[in-house]
Amino acid sequence: MLSMAFATGAMAHHGWSWAEADQIELAGIIEKISMGGPHPTLDVATVNDGVWLVELGNPRQTERSGFVEGVAKPGDQVLALGNRSQDPKEKRLKAVRLTIGEKRYDIYPDRIKTN
Repeated sequence: MLSMAFATGAMAHHGWSWAEADQIELAGIIEKISMGGPHPTLDVATVNDGVWLVELGNPRQTERSGFVEGVAKPGDQVLALGNRSQDPKEKRLKAVRLTIGEKRYDIYPDRIKTN
């Protein structure tokens, strides 16, 4: 039964079905960076809405975007473009693009929606 709970959690974690179709921009300061699997993540502190979990692509996909260990650090400002959780209580965003300083990292280039 315990393994079934883990499997359900893992299935809910992957894919895009948990995220809204519309994209938002989330600006803040990086508090923590985790480059491990299944997806690298950032903890991003925003001015008005607390700390958000920003998920990136799988480790290889994130690396292909140029976002590798050492290009960003806690304290850096970040602008994340992505799809937020459908659960309004959950501060979670699946990033399709990160901008840190003057550098853009297109993690999911085919999913980026621009005006």
